[in-house]
Amino acid sequence: MRANLFVFAALLAIGCAKQGEGAGAQVPPGATVNAPSAGGPGVVTSPTGEQYAVTDALTSGEASNRPKMNASAASAYGAGMQAFQSGDLEGAKAQFQKAIDADGNAYQAHYSLGVVRERLNETSGALSSYSRASTIVRDYEPAIAAYGTLLARTGRTSEAETYLEERQGAMPRSAAVTAALAEVKSIKGDSATAQRLAQDSLKKNPDYRPAMVTIARDHYRTRRLDLSLYTLKAILDGYGQENPPRDKNNAEARLLRGLIYKEQGLRGPAITELKAALDLRPDLVEARVQLAAYTLEAGNAAEAVQLLERALRYDRTNLLARLNLGDAYRLQGKTAEAKRELDWVATKDPQLAQVHYNLGLLYLFSENVPGMNAKQAADRAIDELEQYKRMKPRSVGGVPDDTDELITRAKTKRALIDAKEQEKAAPAPAAAAAPPGKPGAPPAAAPAGKPGAAPAAPAAPPAKPGAAPGGATGALPPAPAKPAEPAKPPTK
Repeated sequence: MRANLFVFAALLAIGCAKQGEGAGAQVPPGATVNAPSAGGPGVVTSPTGEQYAVTDALTSGEASNRPKMNASAASAYGAGMQAFQSGDLEGAKAQFQKAIDADGNAYQAHYSLGVVRERLNETSGALSSYSRASTIVRDYEPAIAAYGTLLARTGRTSEAETYLEERQGAMPRSAAVTAALAEVKSIKGDSATAQRLAQDSLKKNPDYRPAMVTIARDHYRTRRLDLSLYTLKAILDGYGQENPPRDKNNAEARLLRGLIYKEQGLRGPAITELKAALDLRPDLVEARVQLAAYTLEAGNAAEAVQLLERALRYDRTNLLARLNLGDAYRLQGKTAEAKRELDWVATKDPQLAQVHYNLGLLYLFSENVPGMNAKQAADRAIDELEQYKRMKPRSVGGVPDDTDELITRAKTKRALIDAKEQEKAAPAPAAAAAPPGKPGAPPAAAPAGKPGAAPAAPAAPPAKPGAAPGGATGALPPAPAKPAEPAKPPTK
């Protein structure tokens, strides 16, 4: 009952303001009308130099002094925006630093540099950049929210709570700071407080979109999927003329609804939402990874590679992206590239069972594995698949486990290689005596080749791999396997 009260109160807050009301700032020309994510790295700039996808004015509606960036800094800042939008994070980082060098008070550049550093997993540098932005402009809400939520996502939830509570005391009318604190409480697992704070944020600014998404995201985290969908419908679709959609182009909300649809097995609606999220925010890594899982399930390795390579531009250490990219490369016959990605994942997280399964498929079905002969590859296939078998149950989500079948195929392949080698190494059989011929008949011709060499025997054919399976990862059920192919289990 309490959860229902949470969502009912939240929807009242969401629906009480008509479109255009509230204290949200005017969006500059050319900017994308999306709230920054409170659950992951944000985005950076707009073509006119303001923050891209975030408002620069206070969510309380109060006035605030903002130093204007000088022309030289603005030029570098614009170049950084273009680099970021193309996925060139190192280029964006260099340009934002150049903007700061040209104007030390360019608070937007400090914040945007923090976003890029966060995506590059430079946590200390990101926190430093966010802190500097909020030092230049004490009430700069995007930097305050980003600092607090980054602390929480890196396991420092108590520190994040203390920081945001202090800022909330200094900025009691700020919807953004209150919503950021709600997100931190949700990350910590305190759903009741998170819901209450998100509602408080909407009371301060009924049109503050991140607070709406936080309500839905918290329901998602606590597995109240129906309530999450109910809230997302209010954001994206509305409930009739009296309660129109609050933000139908909210990329975070589209992504979240796509994830829920995926969990519910609604393939078509999930793909629609994930594509819509990417159209709005090309930098959303999670949307790319999940959409790539669907394309792999359908056997479209080429499209999956495009999605995953672009995802890694924005998050080069994403394990699931690299895991799926390795499998997609394998399906394309790019064995060296596949091995590189899968070896990287195995090094970073050897306890990830799926990487051992994927490596087993690579060694079993690839024609030539760099640095290995056929026998070594077969041995590694057996080792990796047996490791996967030890780490995973017999079945996952009702999908039969084909690990034993694959191990048998790998052992058969290894036995055939051994038999062929033994046959080659065996001494030649003694030549049979020729039957007596007619007087004066010439002797029978000896077999061609070196003296004493046995005739070459045809090699026993190995188990035909066919098109190796490319089952989806990311907790998706695999596509039906072809007759000669094993079905690949999903990854949670």
